[in-house]
Amino acid sequence: MTTHPTTGPSAGPATGSKAAAAIEKARSEGRAALIGYLPAGFPDVQTTIDAGIAMAKNGVDLIEIGIPYSDPVMDGHVIQEATVEALGNGFTVPRIFDVVAGITSATDAAVLVMTYWNPVMRMGVREFAERLAAAGGAGLITPDLIPDEASEWIAVSEELGLDRVFLVAPSTSPQRMQNTVDASRGFVYAVSVMGVTGARTSVGAAARAVVDAAHAAGAERVCVGLGVSSSAQVREIGAYSDGVIVGTALVAALRDGGVDAVAELARELSTGTGKAHA
Repeated sequence: MTTHPTTGPSAGPATGSKAAAAIEKARSEGRAALIGYLPAGFPDVQTTIDAGIAMAKNGVDLIEIGIPYSDPVMDGHVIQEATVEALGNGFTVPRIFDVVAGITSATDAAVLVMTYWNPVMRMGVREFAERLAAAGGAGLITPDLIPDEASEWIAVSEELGLDRVFLVAPSTSPQRMQNTVDASRGFVYAVSVMGVTGARTSVGAAARAVVDAAHAAGAERVCVGLGVSSSAQVREIGAYSDGVIVGTALVAALRDGGVDAVAELARELSTGTGKAHA
């Protein structure tokens, strides 16, 4: 089953897909896309917006904004501490649309929301999707939602033209890989290591195996996340993937040095996206 526009070996950009368009633009320039993550509301909503704009102006092609969650299962301590602070400062789920709109109104970057599924269900899948689209958002990255349980989201996102980014990992079976590739729209998120988020000195060979498996299943765009923290790692992973996702390092930069530090790190990371060496 390869019914969605991004799947199939010969498929081009998904119609109306902001994430696909951003990745394809980078590809046309001979480089991997750089994707940056920040948790919404850390340390406050306006600073998240300012940091997102700074990333977009300093080489980041796509921006992930995470909804703070009280019981994260995938986040390492840096992001956990940031989300706890955001929640402590009064962040609520509806503010995510303010963050997305604040960034999309000031930049051309594609902005995706990363969220566990419960907050979406609590608001209502259609209401959440409609508000995200109205804010200029590209779609959702859903770490704990599998395609088998995503029928409502798949239907609504198709209707509204929103991207659906599902995750695959070194442990993903061939059948699950195929199902995930078929259901995704925009790109497939390849988890490079088994474990929680956090900067690592080495990403490991597993990342390439996951990317190769996703491409073999027909994915046009596969982006790697978890553990990337330097331009050297961006360069290494960008040689075989379509995009490289950086989270913890950017959150730490915001924590330690504010928006200016995020801009500086984004510039530095972007130097690794060229593929001339590949």
